Amino acid sequence: MAAYLRLGRRFIFMVRHSNVIIAVFSTSAGIGKTLTAINLAAGFAKEGYNTCLVDLDLQFGDVMSYLHLSSRVTIFDAQKAVLENPEDFDVMEYLTEYRWGGIAFSVLAPPHNIEDAYSVDVAGVEQIIRRLSWFNFIVLDLTPVFSTLNMAMLDMSTIINYIGVIDFLPAIKNYKVGYDTLIRFEYEENKIRLIENRSNSQKFVRSDDVEKLMGEKFFYHLPNDFASASRAIRSGQPLMFAAPGSALQRGYEELVSSYCSRAQDVTENVNNVVKRGLFTRFIDKFRNPA
Repeated sequence: MAAYLRLGRRFIFMVRHSNVIIAVFSTSAGIGKTLTAINLAAGFAKEGYNTCLVDLDLQFGDVMSYLHLSSRVTIFDAQKAVLENPEDFDVMEYLTEYRWGGIAFSVLAPPHNIEDAYSVDVAGVEQIIRRLSWFNFIVLDLTPVFSTLNMAMLDMSTIINYIGVIDFLPAIKNYKVGYDTLIRFEYEENKIRLIENRSNSQKFVRSDDVEKLMGEKFFYHLPNDFASASRAIRSGQPLMFAAPGSALQRGYEELVSSYCSRAQDVTENVNNVVKRGLFTRFIDKFRNPA
């Protein structure tokens, strides 16, 4: 029976359907990136989509601790397996299921040990992400740096959920520099979604002033709701269970709804515009310096 299941999954991989890869990215730490990734994944699962959340903060990933999960295997083990025996590799064996209140989604955990993170490379992660093609939505929780791994993941993504908190000038500077870098690297503007977190907190800079600075409007404003966010983290639950009806939960629900309604348009748009990402172009230039 297990052999038939593996064969079926390999068949699904070969006949991959259209899925949406959402990269949750920022240029500052501590601004709600992981909480956003978790609640997007939970929201897609609630809508009935097969969803996988991948923690790509390989050294200090928080997804598993936020959800009170543990896993014997991680992305480190998955990469080792796919590189050693790609024909028999079954990515489902390396995923951990999160289930609560009638919804479920899969999680790919980061390495257990920091030293193992150095053994995870771009090519291996790319292969693993491609093997997740059975899922309708793949949510990537990235680190706040322009690393080679992050650039490769941004290349693969359908949507870049670029999140920021604009409560003080250094954060605004980082957000602007990051956005300008994405544009300079020729990521399509129609796949970058500017998300302001803690939008109604007390601050000295207005959102519309930041939009003028960016030259682009925010796609969505998430409210400031520290109490609900803290409750979710303490309980190990997405906000729909930890703080149902809260302002932040409603915000994530609306964001999920907007992505679900646009998913078909987005995938068609990206598939029609054949534009190679920075990481691919960089590798080609390195291989062919002339």
